[in-house]
Amino acid sequence: MKRILLTITVVLLSISAAPLVAAEKKHSAVTPANRHNWWTLRHMAVKERVKKGNVDLIFIGDSITHSWEGAGKELWAKYYAPRNAVNMGFSGDRTQHVLWRLDNGEIDGISPKAAVIMIGTNNSNGKDNTAEEIADGIIAICKKVRTKLPQTKILLLAIFPRGPKPSPQREKNAKASELAAKIASDKLDPQDMIHYLDIGPKFLEPDKSLSKEIMPDYLHPNAKGYKIWAKAIEPKLKELMGEKKQKKSN
Repeated sequence: MKRILLTITVVLLSISAAPLVAAEKKHSAVTPANRHNWWTLRHMAVKERVKKGNVDLIFIGDSITHSWEGAGKELWAKYYAPRNAVNMGFSGDRTQHVLWRLDNGEIDGISPKAAVIMIGTNNSNGKDNTAEEIADGIIAICKKVRTKLPQTKILLLAIFPRGPKPSPQREKNAKASELAAKIASDKLDPQDMIHYLDIGPKFLEPDKSLSKEIMPDYLHPNAKGYKIWAKAIEPKLKELMGEKKQKKSN
């Protein structure tokens, strides 16, 4: 009888422990989370914009993407407004916040030709998330976009360099980007829908330092920085959007 009770106890403990083991694998970077105040209002505004349709291009990210409406405003008007682009960058966002937004209407009912994704730097503060966890979050976002927007090609950008000089945080972001880039491989993306591009070196000096002339706070680009960004992705973006090259006039 004691042996039977002991066996039953072991089985029950195994069953009760199973959910806990699974829960440990689900970290913050892949757990959808929302925010509040102005963030909610911006989320509602984006939803209202996409409801109107006519969306051929979307930019998904944090404050660096958000600021296409600030320091990058003139370049946005030149390169992306004519392409019916929608800015889905939210200042302060982490991967988990983007996942929540994608789950809650921001890309419903549309079928853009392309999506530019650059996210993760806010997850890298201190010990908030490891490079592996940040990569998990980025990959989860790409998968979410692929599921909800199966006809949309993705241009996944490496996290931009930050800080005046090379640092552990910059290295963490670089590692996260490298790990996330694997989703664009032929084996994981046989339909060739996800394309990875690292334009970070274009912002750096030969000694790998970051100039205030490009990012005054060593994180957010100014107008010069946004010009570098736009120029760097333009050839690939044209390709993904299926735009024909204009013939040179004589």
